[in-house]
Amino acid sequence: MTLDQFPWLTAIVLLPLIASLLIPILPDKEGKTVRWYALGVGIADFILMCYAFWKNYDPSSATFQLAEKYTWIPQLGLSWAVSVDGISAPLVLLAGLVTTLSIFAAWQVNIKPRLFYFLMLVLYSAQIGVFVAQDLLMFFIMWEVELIPVYLLVSIWGGQKRQYAATKFLLYTAAASIFILVAGLAMALYGNNLTFDMAELALKEFPLFLELPLYAGLLIAFGVKLAIFPLHTWLPDAHGEASSPVSMILAGVLLKMGGYGLIRLNMGLLEHAHVYFAPVLAMLGVVNIVYGAVNSFAQTNMKRRLAFSSVSHMGFVLIGIASFTDLGISGAMLQMLSHGLIASVLFFLAGVTYDRTHTMLLNEMGYIGKVMPKVFALFTVGALASLALPGMSGFASEIAVFVGMTSSDVYSSTFRTVTVFLAAVGVILTPIYLLSMLRQIFYACEGNPTCDINPSCDISDISLRSQGNQEVVCFGTSCALPSESDFSDARPREVFIAVCFLVPIIAIGAYPKMATNIYDATTVVINSQMRQAHADVASSKKSPILAHPSSFPTLSEVKVNAVLANK
Repeated sequence: MTLDQFPWLTAIVLLPLIASLLIPILPDKEGKTVRWYALGVGIADFILMCYAFWKNYDPSSATFQLAEKYTWIPQLGLSWAVSVDGISAPLVLLAGLVTTLSIFAAWQVNIKPRLFYFLMLVLYSAQIGVFVAQDLLMFFIMWEVELIPVYLLVSIWGGQKRQYAATKFLLYTAAASIFILVAGLAMALYGNNLTFDMAELALKEFPLFLELPLYAGLLIAFGVKLAIFPLHTWLPDAHGEASSPVSMILAGVLLKMGGYGLIRLNMGLLEHAHVYFAPVLAMLGVVNIVYGAVNSFAQTNMKRRLAFSSVSHMGFVLIGIASFTDLGISGAMLQMLSHGLIASVLFFLAGVTYDRTHTMLLNEMGYIGKVMPKVFALFTVGALASLALPGMSGFASEIAVFVGMTSSDVYSSTFRTVTVFLAAVGVILTPIYLLSMLRQIFYACEGNPTCDINPSCDISDISLRSQGNQEVVCFGTSCALPSESDFSDARPREVFIAVCFLVPIIAIGAYPKMATNIYDATTVVINSQMRQAHADVASSKKSPILAHPSSFPTLSEVKVNAVLANK
């Protein structure tokens, strides 16, 4: 077998799963061998996917690549069908990076370490499986498999209300998954041939009265995962109780599965229904942006504040998907990649802070910037990226979505103006709640700090007075000498993990084509399909929101041929 014939994607999906089965028999008593083993598997799989894409993936092609198909259950028409294109390839790389670094971040897990790392590797495999599956039933199975590890990781290694948060996550996502199964069966059974193959489903001509309910069902399913208002309420609870490594995966990968599903299934298979739902997506995106930003102010829990920030940032994905422009859809993809990196590093640093302070409550924090300067610097860079500072990846993605929606000739000028204006309000609110969070953590506190910064500090205590040559440091409502403080700065492992996220964040911000070149060919073809569908719908329907078809140019023969070739 030559390298060209090697089943790269199958190996990438199954390597973590098969490796996880060996964890119970590893000779290890304290969990040290298991954690090195899990990290080694994660690194090996990430290197494997990087090599496979570098050697075999052509970013200039919009077709599916590295395709593999094996008959699995022929009676059901179920096949092991995997491949990648510009939409899935960058998300596979994102999942590999975030999950591998999450395993490294969980270095201090000492409660049931075998089970913890077993679940992390199973989750690794399921996430990749969702992004590469080209069989709709296989997509559903991988989607469901991913739920079990997350539920157990939150319910066993979470906070005080972990059982409530884990159960809420499972009920929301499992109930929403039923819509994927029902929609998949309806599309597979429609017509003369039973098939779950997405390429064959794309060739079927579904009537509009069937497309609309199918689209609505899938929107609910993916909306729960993407945390679309009002289906988002599981997210703050899950983040608030999950351990930091699990929160990294929740924000960095799982939310992106919802956006991926909307592009792959809703836009890819139900393009005419997308024309009707696109204005709804744009409005939901605006609600997400403003609602998430406003609610962040009310959160005194650091991770819940970051969770509502994620709700806000996912609104840009919805607006970009609804824009009917190449730039808008490209911006939605870039926002998913950018937010995956930014949210992961922020939740990781929240965990680093918690390890020192043993609290997530902002009103119990303050004045630790002096004793934790590295954590403060890394946290500040991550927050600046999240608030879309120019030069960071967040700025590149959000400005692309804004320009994409503003330049869209599909919507009326009134609709575009209102959408962009309200979204801009959310952008203005973002730096306020993020910078105020930094101030509360590293500078001031709302309580009455008993340190030498405040006159109420009592440094007459013998343990402090005996070493009067040291400056007393303050954290929240307690004070201590630097030599006695547990608030140690970031360790080399923690700095390394944070830098692994921040380097691509800054690199993409400085040169966005580093990321957009991977998927631009695919997003152009997808947008061509959407505009063609809009032309078909708008020719027989007048709307105050959607512009008349004469207001934008028809597709060129080149784009039409590209659409047909992709199908």
